[in-house]
Amino acid sequence: MEFLAGYLIEKSLSMDNLFVFLMLFSFFGIERKYQHEVLFWGIFGALVLRSIFIFAGAAMVERFEWVLGLFGLFLLYTGGKMFTHDENQQGNPGNNFIVRLFKRFFPVTDQLHGERFFVREEKTDKTGAVSVRHLATPLFIALLVIETTDVAFAVDSIPAVFSVSRDPFIVLTSNIFAILGLRALYFALAAISRYFTYLKYGLGIILIFVGIKMLLAMNEYINDLASLMGLSINMPHIEVPTPISLAVIFGILLLSMLASVVVTKRQKA
Repeated sequence: MEFLAGYLIEKSLSMDNLFVFLMLFSFFGIERKYQHEVLFWGIFGALVLRSIFIFAGAAMVERFEWVLGLFGLFLLYTGGKMFTHDENQQGNPGNNFIVRLFKRFFPVTDQLHGERFFVREEKTDKTGAVSVRHLATPLFIALLVIETTDVAFAVDSIPAVFSVSRDPFIVLTSNIFAILGLRALYFALAAISRYFTYLKYGLGIILIFVGIKMLLAMNEYINDLASLMGLSINMPHIEVPTPISLAVIFGILLLSMLASVVVTKRQKA
């Protein structure tokens, strides 16, 4: 049950990630036939980076359990931001800090060269000397932005999974299985993305729910902190059972999707 709840959280949050991929591919002009290559290496990199985050997070939670309270507050904040974030005000992916840093040390071409991430360029000067340099293609820049974007999404999603399980094995495997299906899911969502208008609001409610769930289990630390401030709140320990968490997450996700489909059809009518 913990694995299913963690998997569902990761899968639902990954869907928001996929809409960002849609925007990135459109911005960089990556054709559909080349998107498979970027997604493959993007997902592989995500598995490596998230594994590092998960083991680091598990070590922190085991040594400093109160960190879960900070995770809960952070999830409340990010969940609230889902309701105020304007998707029409997307930043320029080319201004990504990692991309700008990469371009300072490595030349980049504006031309696509099939599925190649790097190309070799030869130039002959007036004396007949040949100089060779390697250039990164827009395909590699798109991959770079996807990897850095996934790091930002992992900051939200990994603490959320710790709300349903503290077992590193369950947290890791739920992440891996959720991410492995992203490439196939991307092409399915790309065709019906207009039907998910209210998905981000559903994801925001899910993040707020798991953040509250996490804070409810941190009553001892909250009570101790309140006593240090001269307050007495005697907050009870409330542990939300995993089956209830699973039902709430699935229900919120389903309702947000149904609302999106109904509203989209009414707008077309």
